[in-house]
Amino acid sequence: MITWDNFYLFALPAIVLWGAGAVFALFSKGRSRWAIGLTLSGILVFAAFITGFWLSLQRPPLRTMGETRLWYSFFMGISGLLTYLRWKYPWILSFSTVVGAVFAIINILKPEIHDQSLMPALQSPWFVPHVTVYMFSYSVLGCAFILACMGLYKHRENYLEAADKLVYAGLAFLTVGMLTGAIWAKAAWGHYWSWDPKETWAAVTWTGYLLYVHLRLFRRNTPRALYWILIVSFLSLQMCWYGVNYLPAAQQSVHLYNRS
Repeated sequence: MITWDNFYLFALPAIVLWGAGAVFALFSKGRSRWAIGLTLSGILVFAAFITGFWLSLQRPPLRTMGETRLWYSFFMGISGLLTYLRWKYPWILSFSTVVGAVFAIINILKPEIHDQSLMPALQSPWFVPHVTVYMFSYSVLGCAFILACMGLYKHRENYLEAADKLVYAGLAFLTVGMLTGAIWAKAAWGHYWSWDPKETWAAVTWTGYLLYVHLRLFRRNTPRALYWILIVSFLSLQMCWYGVNYLPAAQQSVHLYNRS
């Protein structure tokens, strides 16, 4: 039976595989088959744990903050690999490995107690699609954040084209996540939107990325300003994901089940 106590047996090999793939990407000219194969192997190892953990819990491992970190590490590996395959940035796998590894190591160092129960609000068909879509959007937008940081650091405009594609995809999934959440909220609590602290920060995040899209479409603003919009929007996403849990106003939030 795969439990949280077994996580390190999967996480550490996955991190090693991702790291090895990142090294091959950095020192290879063009797209490296070894980088792709090793990164994909790490993703499959992570997927094996998620599958086994899901079966062990007899529920989707999406309830606590630690479980969402698990999915974020998994999707970060996928998003980094897809970005590498599409744009061949040799450094992107290094960054996605670091981000995925940090969240995985936090879960190793901060083990959590997991049970099979789900509170009534989570016993909904919208639970799995809502959270997984959000986690995937977070990972895609995380790659856009990495590109924005590199664009500022290297003072280059050519990262914006790749950032555009990532933001379009990430914003689309973020919007689907918000819509499924609204439908779920209507069924669970009788209203689509209540300006709960988490919902408020979700709206702030969505608006930030929408502002970026509009400015890019109308070619208004400098690359530096656009990179900063991506960075600030991603920071607001972090506030939406877990930062709100530390706000006094969030103590009565209907989203408290996301806390570890």
